[in-house]
This record gives sequence, structure tokens and C-alpha cells, in this order.
Amino acid sequence: MSLNLLHPSRRSFLQAAGGAAFASGQAAAADPGWFDRPMRWAQLTLVEDDPGKFDRRFWLDYFRRTHSDAACLSAGGCVAYYPTEIPLHHRSAWMGSGDPFGELLAGCRQMNMVVIARTDPHAVHQDAYDAHPDWIAVDAEGKRRRHWAAPELWVTCALGPYNFEFMTEVHREIMSRYRVDGIFSNRWAGSGMCYCEHCRRNFKAAAGMELPRGADPQDPARRAYLGWHQQRLFELWRLWDSEIRKINPGARYIANAGGGALSPLDMKTIGELSDILFADRQARRGVAAPWSNGKNGKEYRATLGRKPVGGIFSVGVEEPYRWKDSVQSEAEIRIWVADGVANGLRPWFTKFSGTLHDHRWLKVVEDIYTRLHRDERYLRNEAPLARVAMVYSQQTAQFYGGARAAEKVEHHTLGFYHALVEARIPFEMVHDRLLDPAHVDQFKALILPNIAALSTGQCRQLREYVQRGGSLVATFETSLYDEWGVRRRNFGLSDLFGVWFKGRIEGPMQNSYLRLEDKSHPLLRGLEDAGRIINGVSCVDVGALEKFPNPPLTLIPSYPDLPMEEVYPRVPKTDIPEVYLRETGRGRVVYFPWDIDRTFWEVLSVDHGKLMANAVDWAAQEERPVTVTGPGVLDVTIWRQKDSMTVHLVNLTNPMMMKGPFRELIPVGEQKVRVRTPGKARRVQLLVSGQSPKVEESGGYVQLTVPSILDHEVVAIDL
Repeated sequence: MSLNLLHPSRRSFLQAAGGAAFASGQAAAADPGWFDRPMRWAQLTLVEDDPGKFDRRFWLDYFRRTHSDAACLSAGGCVAYYPTEIPLHHRSAWMGSGDPFGELLAGCRQMNMVVIARTDPHAVHQDAYDAHPDWIAVDAEGKRRRHWAAPELWVTCALGPYNFEFMTEVHREIMSRYRVDGIFSNRWAGSGMCYCEHCRRNFKAAAGMELPRGADPQDPARRAYLGWHQQRLFELWRLWDSEIRKINPGARYIANAGGGALSPLDMKTIGELSDILFADRQARRGVAAPWSNGKNGKEYRATLGRKPVGGIFSVGVEEPYRWKDSVQSEAEIRIWVADGVANGLRPWFTKFSGTLHDHRWLKVVEDIYTRLHRDERYLRNEAPLARVAMVYSQQTAQFYGGARAAEKVEHHTLGFYHALVEARIPFEMVHDRLLDPAHVDQFKALILPNIAALSTGQCRQLREYVQRGGSLVATFETSLYDEWGVRRRNFGLSDLFGVWFKGRIEGPMQNSYLRLEDKSHPLLRGLEDAGRIINGVSCVDVGALEKFPNPPLTLIPSYPDLPMEEVYPRVPKTDIPEVYLRETGRGRVVYFPWDIDRTFWEVLSVDHGKLMANAVDWAAQEERPVTVTGPGVLDVTIWRQKDSMTVHLVNLTNPMMMKGPFRELIPVGEQKVRVRTPGKARRVQLLVSGQSPKVEESGGYVQLTVPSILDHEVVAIDL
């Protein structure tokens, strides 16, 4: 084997650490190859004892019955499922002289399916350890790491010669033998921080420092490591992709990577590198809402644009206890897939092990895929038609949130996200490194849910967006820190908010309230009979730069909550605004100096949800592109296709909405739908129920009634 380790240059390291596009530039735009063709993906992840035991013909027939037009099949890495000739590439002990990967591939090609090969490089067997102990990850105490779940295996270092040399040869061999359409790697980016000799030496050469021992993002070594780590992984991505393309120019390397603010790899760069990508949030776990699948779709699409994004969903349970041979309830599978499809994801079912222990999921997925195949023309979306977008910020999570990023950053996003779903406001997501006109001017309002860390350039982009007529809704510490998480003396957006930072963050606040002043203001719609409502938990102490006459919300400061005899306000009324509303040029700005979104996620106060929805409507200054009225909780999205429009209505109404799984689907009743259209509607259908509703058209709007929704209904409007 010819194996050459690629050392990072100081220049590329500095580019990565500074957050710019990385050294080798952007990937070429997708050619008219296979990327956009598949709409329904299947994945069969083999286990080592599957060869000789699993029923290959059954799976190929199931791919046919589900109208799957693409498949991801296990090929190599930890275990090889083909007759590899690479030393130390562990063949399945049950494979014998067969070629299970090649046989499955041949069957899929007979059905004209796109096929990508799956590799998993995160673990090796003892013989690889014995021959190359330097391939193995090392912990902070200097010990090589045994696998946490399979102690007979060893955990590999993602950033050293195992991936850059050995797995490069594996990928070359797979592509040379089978000329698959791509190679998809799971667990390719490492399993925690590594202190092996290669990582120590390469980081020292790039940054001039020793590897950090802590996770404080303000530690110079930790900050440098975060940039170097990304640079090294993107270097590996580019290496594998280039080697694959040398053999098959139409093929791609596809990393299992990406996500939202908590994702460790820069989503802007991922969007530039990828012609197709897959969102790997397979199911709910813990306390999660069913709209989480759609959120993933929005986050990926923010940087991939119109490039296809698949949504990987598991037919099994995804709790931390790793019941990989489990099966979810039918209702849970249906609602998870429905919300992904409604938000632009192309479904990808994944089955671990070719041996079936529980058949209950088979008909569920077949029914879903059959319907999606029937309605495929209306699912080939060209653009979302939402006029509102929420910004998410990986730099805020990394450098402001740090180890507490979920609490300090993501919970703000989750709270505002849920408020928008409850309000049935269609919206998209925007990455904070893509605030240029091409990415934001399609939206009338941007939401900044505690986007604390913003550079001077990003603040300038937001200021220019407002000057062009856009509006902002911001909360808590938005722009109070620079892009590295260092607190400023004042907000970067102080001039837009109309306030200045007085130097103090108050909280947690006990028993504090908001006094409702101007009941006629649109911000207080639905709260006309309330005199006061609960406040948040934390608040930024600000002073006004201008007069804010008649603020709709003012502060009632905290007062004792015990003993009960002492529970009365010491200061029943103040003139301290708790929301700042400004009109500037053709745009509007709403600033909540408290954690309304994070508190909403924690306590789900109905009043806070109304305030956030009203703030977005007031800022947008226009009727929504689709309005849906009726009972229940619906996720509403709106899309344009080549010759049509669609409105997706996903019924999340269920006692298990905030803690799954669903036991059953509970239908909601009549929904009135009003849709803005660019011209006369030629035909209107309800795709799921198959009905043709009575339609009224006037003033550029189509109005109709959806009689009932079980899990998912799609209003399709031919133009």
C-alpha cells in the first residue's frame, strides 16, 4: 500500500481557527448526476454474523415493495462484508468465500437504485492494535482506549494515520471494485478528544501549543484546538472525496456530519463541501418534541440550500440504553417521518441487522413509502415560502455556551421554535455565517434567540438587513459578546435595540412579574383580560438610548414568595420596559431583555408563547403566507414546486407530544386554511385523504377546509 499522511499547514490551521472557509476552497456545485434523483432511502446495516444467515432476497424484495430508489449498504471499516485484500481490514468471520455487500449491490442495481457503501472506522480488532498501536485513541491519562461497549475492540484516532492512510485505502478498494455512487461513513470523526502521539505532534506543529486539558473555550489552547480539530476533519473529508472521485468522478464521499448549533463541525463549510447530505437524528429520546425531526431539516437546509438532504429515521428505540433490535410504535414512526417530510427531508429508514426479531415495523414503513411514492411530484420542493426565519449560531454555542451550550444556547432556540409551531407560523432557519442578502432577504423577519456571540461584521449585516426593510426579534444577551465569546462593553446591536448594557445580568429571579400596560398594542393580543403575567428567570439590566413612550410591558420586581403572609409586591408598578419596540426605516425591531424563550422551554407558559408569536407578527408587518385555524397543535410548512404549491399540516396533538413515544394517533377536527398564491389555482387536492375540497379564491388567496387530520395532510395546489 502507498500511504501518505497529510500534515496540516499553519496557514490552513489559522483559516480554520478564524472561522473562514477552509484551505482547499468550496466544492464544485452538484453536477446533474444522481444526487437529486432519490426520494426514498433504505439502509441495511449488517452485523458481523449476518453473512450466511440473513435473507438477501427478502431485503431486496422489501426495497422493491417500498419503492426505495436508493440504498446504503454495509461495506467495510470495522468489519468488511466483501472479500477485501487489505491487510488488517477485518473480514466478517461468518462471510466465508461469499460477498454479501456485492450481492446486495447487484440486486439493487437491477432495480436501478442508487447505492452508497457504508463504512465505520471508529474501532479495530486486536490484530490491528498489535500491528499499529499508534492507530489507537489515547485518553488524557495516556492510556489507549478500549471500546466502551465491546472491550475486545479498540477505539481508533480519527485524526491520524488510521483514517488518513488505512481507511483511504479501504475507500479506494471499495470504489475500484464496485464503483458505487458514494461512500458514507458513520462515526468517522472520532469518539472524544485524543492525546495520541500524532494528535500531540500535529497540533503542536499547527498551533505551537500542547493539547488542552480542559474545555474552557476562553483558554487559548482550547480555542486553537477547536479550529485545528475542524480543519483536520475537513482535510480528511476532502482527501477521501478526492480519492473516490479519481476512480469514479460521479461518486462522492458523504460524511455523517452536521446539525444545529451544537454540531462541532461548521455547517457553512459542510454546506459548501456537500452535494448531498443526511440528517442523522433517528428518533426521539428523553424529553423531545416530535418536531425535532423537522428542526434538523431546517438546520441542514440553512447551509445546503436546494441540495438534497435525507432524514435518517430508526424503526427502533433511540434512548441511551441502545436497544438496537427494538421496534417503535407505529404512531411514533409515522409522526416522526411526517414532520421530516413536511420540512423537506427525504426519508431514509435504517435497520440494524439483517435478521428480523420483530416484524411490526415493516408494513408501517411500506405504507408510508408507498404514499410518498404516489405523491412524489408534490414533494420535489424548489423553495420554502416562509417569510420568517430563526438564526442559529455554532460560534455562540462553542465560545459563549461552552460546556453549558445546551442550557445557555439551545434551550432558547427550542423555546422559540416551539412557540412558532404552536402559533402555526411557517418559518425557516438561517446560519449566522450566512447573513448576506442572498440568504436572508427572502424573509421579512429574523429571530435571534439569545444569539449572544456575533462579530462586528455579522452585526453590520443585520443592521444592513434592517435598512433594506427587514425586521428583527431578539432576546436576552444577543450581540453582547463578540464571535469568540468575549463580553463587549455594550451590545453589538445597541443602536438597533435602542438600549445600552448597564453591566449586570440579574437572575435567577424569583416571583417576578410583567405588568401589561397598553392592552391595545398588537404585542398583547390574546392577553387583553390579564393585568400581569409571569416574568422570566434571567434579565439583562439595560438603559434606554431614546424615549420608549407607553411600553406595553413593564417590570414588577421580585418579592418574597414565603412566608405566605409576605407574598405581596413591594413595588407594584415601575416605568422599566421589559420589551423595546422600534420602527427604523421600513423595518421593525423587538428586543426582550430577558430569557423569554428559555423560560418558555422550561415552563411552557401560554402567555410567553403568545408574546413571542405576537412579536413575530408585529415585526413581519404582513399577513402570513398561510393561515390555519382550528383545534390542536399543528406544524405548518409551505413550499413551492415547479408547477405547484403545497401546505403540509402535521398533527402533533397528542398527550405524548413532549415525551414520546406516541401510543396512538389522535385526529384533530376541521381546519380552515388560507393560502396566498401567485396566480389562479388550477386544482386543489388533499393528498393524504384523497379529497378535493371546496375552494374559494379572492384577492390572491385560496381558502378551503380540511375536514380532519390524523397524522399528516398535504394541501396540493396546482398552478
